[in-house]
Amino acid sequence: MMQLINNKLSRYLVAVMACFSSACSPVKMLNSLVPENGYELVSAVEYGESSRQKLDIYIPKNPKTLDVQKLDALKKVIIFYYGGNWDSGERVDYKFAAEALVSKGYIVVIPDYRVYPEVLFPELMADPVSAAKWVKTNIKKYNGDANKVFLAGHSAGAHIAVMLAINAKYLAAESLQPRDFAGVIGLAGPYDFLPLKSDRLKTIFGPEAERWKSQPINFVDGKNPPLLLAVGMKDATVWPRNSINLAKKIKENNGQVEVVEFASYGHVDMVAKLAKPLRGNGELLKPLAAFIDKY
Repeated sequence: MMQLINNKLSRYLVAVMACFSSACSPVKMLNSLVPENGYELVSAVEYGESSRQKLDIYIPKNPKTLDVQKLDALKKVIIFYYGGNWDSGERVDYKFAAEALVSKGYIVVIPDYRVYPEVLFPELMADPVSAAKWVKTNIKKYNGDANKVFLAGHSAGAHIAVMLAINAKYLAAESLQPRDFAGVIGLAGPYDFLPLKSDRLKTIFGPEAERWKSQPINFVDGKNPPLLLAVGMKDATVWPRNSINLAKKIKENNGQVEVVEFASYGHVDMVAKLAKPLRGNGELLKPLAAFIDKY
């Protein structure tokens, strides 16, 4: 019986990984295999007036009702910004990532945000900030600890999360500052990616003389909240140098940063390996949870 289950799972894994390289939707396949019995989902919560200004909240189920008036009963909160080249993405596609973090006992918030062509940089930073403000203001209603909110993201979402941690001007628009967040996690993020080659990216990030402003590495001052940069060393989409260079500069400025490298992971692995069908022994999830628990 166990052999039959293992064989079936193996076939699923092969199909999922093949799907990432084909025209089918890998996230739909992953999400179809993700457990739904470990959390309560509060969906499509509005944090603004745009159709893209909505978020989903994943709340771990607990056999006992917790008293939200007791600080030690509140849950740590992860705001997860998905990737998509700053021009695409849907919050519902990242149920698999939310479930991974919820399984460790954290509340997970996944916001949609406006992307190109509706907005360009730096305007595309506004919605992620508004979503973070909403969470800080309202998450206690959902048993979340507003003093223990983490920012996280994959790829373009990691760029957004890390930029918020390093360039204080974005959060200041909502009367927040980087140290209002307990920590920041970047998965396969682009932080030092000039010069641009794609015409689309050149449009998104504006005139060449202004593009330096899009690079988190240019704003390092060592005052960032604790950062965890996770990088796949076989990532051919976002080169590992992005994380390595950023970490080096933060350390030179006496800032807090940790780097965890995955020798055999490519770009997609750096988020797909969170999904329960691909999680294995939790090689990717474990260091993320350890970082969150540390702070």
